[in-house]
Amino acid sequence: MATETSTAAGAAPKEDFAALLEESFGDGELTEGSVIKGTVLSIEGDNVLIDVGLKSEGRVPLKEFGVPGQAAEIGVGDVVDVYLERMENKSGEAVLSRERARREEAWTQLEIAFEKTERVTGTIFGRVKGGFTVDLSGAVAFLPGSQVDVRPIRDVGPLMGTPQPFQILKMDRRRGNIVVSRRAVLEESRAEQRNELLANLKEGQILEGMVKNITDYGAFVDLGGVDGLLHVTDIAWRRINHPTEALTIGQTVKVQVIRYNSETQRISLGMKQLDADPWEGVELKYPIGTKFIGRVSNITDYGAFVELEPGVEGLVHVSEMSWTKKNVHPGKIVSTSQEVDVMVLEVDSQKRRISLGLKQCHDNPWDAFAAAHPVGGDVEGEIKNITEFGLFVGLPGEIDGMVHLSDLSWDANGEEAVKEYEKGQMVTTRILDIDVEKERISLGVKQLSEDPLAGAIEGIKKGDTVTCTVTAVTDGGLEVTVSGSLPGFIRRADLSRERSEQRPDRYAVGDRVDARVNNIDKRDRKLSLSIKAHEMAEEKQAMADFGSSDSGASLGDILGAALSKAREEGEEEGEDVAAAPAGEAATSGVEPAEESPAEDDQEKS
Repeated sequence: MATETSTAAGAAPKEDFAALLEESFGDGELTEGSVIKGTVLSIEGDNVLIDVGLKSEGRVPLKEFGVPGQAAEIGVGDVVDVYLERMENKSGEAVLSRERARREEAWTQLEIAFEKTERVTGTIFGRVKGGFTVDLSGAVAFLPGSQVDVRPIRDVGPLMGTPQPFQILKMDRRRGNIVVSRRAVLEESRAEQRNELLANLKEGQILEGMVKNITDYGAFVDLGGVDGLLHVTDIAWRRINHPTEALTIGQTVKVQVIRYNSETQRISLGMKQLDADPWEGVELKYPIGTKFIGRVSNITDYGAFVELEPGVEGLVHVSEMSWTKKNVHPGKIVSTSQEVDVMVLEVDSQKRRISLGLKQCHDNPWDAFAAAHPVGGDVEGEIKNITEFGLFVGLPGEIDGMVHLSDLSWDANGEEAVKEYEKGQMVTTRILDIDVEKERISLGVKQLSEDPLAGAIEGIKKGDTVTCTVTAVTDGGLEVTVSGSLPGFIRRADLSRERSEQRPDRYAVGDRVDARVNNIDKRDRKLSLSIKAHEMAEEKQAMADFGSSDSGASLGDILGAALSKAREEGEEEGEDVAAAPAGEAATSGVEPAEESPAEDDQEKS
């Protein structure tokens, strides 16, 4: 009995110890890798001493109990959740973590939200490659750069440190990866705003929006869930070459709905429509012929645009920019933003066009030259250019006059005379003609001296018979001189009445012939002559003086009688020319006699 009693007494303490040990471990809940509750015993410097019911306490850094950037709010006696990493370390203390406890708790809540596709609240606190880091109540998530906003944003600074909603896109607890999106939340809310806006949208409505994007042709304005296009021509009444001159990305603007297509949901916006149209009454403000001061707003190849007032500008065509500078790019005459004096030439309010003139505000140098230099006067200038037409001479007033090749010399050919001149040479010329409308001034050099052949030409009339000297024989005819110096030409067809005798090779240089004057070219100082016409005139005169074929006399007899009379009178000049055809007709006496009256009449005609 004693033995049994002692055995029972020894078993009781063992059972009590096992119960106490089980109770101290919390019925088996104190396991490594779990979240347990602990009591704050004390705060020692940067560490918090926590009792979790183990044989020794654990230490947790004080910073783990606060939000980054804020002081920790914890006191002695507070019960907190901590993560038990190990029962004890080499120092015999429990290894605890408040941060991991919060992370585990957050993961549990995040998993529930992810399954229910609910939004979670987080704070962007850091920047990493490809995106940002977000604190989700202890759990660190990754926010890709493309998921920050519905449109690319350059500065994320205002978003950092501010709690805002996120949508969980992906979770992997084993790897500790969480991917969130702020864009998904915005798109969902924007969809609601978009539907509400489109339902109430109408043309003429005035809205407020933010410049979302800028292109070369305009800007896209975010109206709150829907975008509208603000064309560059609708930004302002004045000329705007690029939208960046008036707008910046992120700028808040007030716009008016110009057009709205409900099918395509395209919205056209305007800003200038909110201001008064400056073109109203423009014809009264800018009458034709008046001068104004404007600012050059744009320069093109065909002219320059001048702004008369904000929203009203006119075109100065390149032809109206300068009296003297022709075929010059407008950029060499005026510059952008330059203030210039212009004259209103034409106004078309319907087409919103104003034609301006720049040169009209200055004196016409052609009128000034004509007033100061009358025709017939002499003027000196520098040779600006030498062309195939002649010389261009610079004159007072930055204008040019032209000396034609034919006005360079009385004697020499124009192509030869022009070789005596060089660019930059000073020459004295005579003013021959001034045409202000066509802006032309004709000059001459040879007119400075008297024409040596002027008297010879004045003494000759059309129809006169003159004695010529052959100077050259060509295929086309004879080049001759009259009175020793006056040039002339006899065409091949004018050498004889007979086609067989129309051969220039019948003549030689130095031969003297009589010919009739057909035409006088006083400008070129040259005569057009004809031996054929002279022969026909002689025959006609002989017929009138000595009879006609109707009386029975033959043409040979008549010419023979005329020749005999000429010999008797002793006319030696031209005897060699006139004797040959007359002698042949007189000696033969057959061929002329055999000519029928019809042939004779044909020859006369």
